[in-house]
Amino acid sequence: MKTKRRRSQRQSRARIVIVVIVIILVAALCVGYFLWKQTQGVVKTSTGASQGETVSSSDQSTVEYEGATYRYNDHLSNYLFMGIDSTEEVSEMESQLDAGQADSIYLVSLDRATEQVQVLSIPRDTITEIEVFNPSGISLGMTDNHINLQYAYGDGKEESCELMKTAVSNLLHGLPIQGYYSMNISGISEIGKLVGDVEIVVPDDSLEEYDPYFKEGATVVINGDNVEEFLRYRDSGKSQSALVRQQRQKTYLKALIPKLQEKTQTDSSFVGNMLNDIQPYTVTNMGNDVFVKLLNAAGNSTLETQTVPGEGVEGEYYDEYHVDDDALYKLVLSMFYNKL
Repeated sequence: MKTKRRRSQRQSRARIVIVVIVIILVAALCVGYFLWKQTQGVVKTSTGASQGETVSSSDQSTVEYEGATYRYNDHLSNYLFMGIDSTEEVSEMESQLDAGQADSIYLVSLDRATEQVQVLSIPRDTITEIEVFNPSGISLGMTDNHINLQYAYGDGKEESCELMKTAVSNLLHGLPIQGYYSMNISGISEIGKLVGDVEIVVPDDSLEEYDPYFKEGATVVINGDNVEEFLRYRDSGKSQSALVRQQRQKTYLKALIPKLQEKTQTDSSFVGNMLNDIQPYTVTNMGNDVFVKLLNAAGNSTLETQTVPGEGVEGEYYDEYHVDDDALYKLVLSMFYNKL
């Protein structure tokens, strides 16, 4: 991938932004099932949908697209997982000044009938409609901006999570989202300590210059000492480094799944210990049993991660990810709807 040096304020490699796909593993694969009451989904029919897309007035879960009829799969429960670039405990957060940004955004969808799990990755630099607030919390209306900034306009707690839930739902054409889970940066090392050694093959050279241990193609061990570095480091002086970093996260994800399953099966206290250790850094409205159900379903799933379709471009000041609206609508239909 061709890279360019950013403007002076982004040339420093010292600024490392969090990306925490591991929270999906920890939360989505390690803890139990709670069937959150499904909210009513309304399919968005304004910008981003192809011409001819309609919503049935008698049944909002049914849509017409390119001559075919699709019905929303109401066996799905959708959960939003976020990694936040703040080192503080959640209890220390009070306002926009310390809320942080949602630099890792994943939607985990559980089909309760088939016990299959799907994962959708939403790039942090996705340009979409978000709601902006002044420091007093008064809404200034909607604007197009990076989706990860939506979290920063809340309190770093439930308010931020609810704002992100709305923004992601709107991006995905009104997809209902039943629950959310966010974790601040300091939870990563706690997870690594509990899980122990995870062996992986380094997928690329994106970390090699910063740390020669992570040479492309090398077999290395990821644990509590280096998991944060492996998952969160990116050279912010290079264009689209956040997208490149995702490959490291996916590599760790595949290696971590069997490790988590093994820990859960052999150590009855593992889940409880993990939740206790990371609890100060997390915000969720999901019951512990949700995660256990996801863990069981993960054993029946390939867990291939889809990504919101689009293109990374170099904006005037920061990287931007421009969504392919037609391709996204088709992806939403294929992942969350059944063709009649």
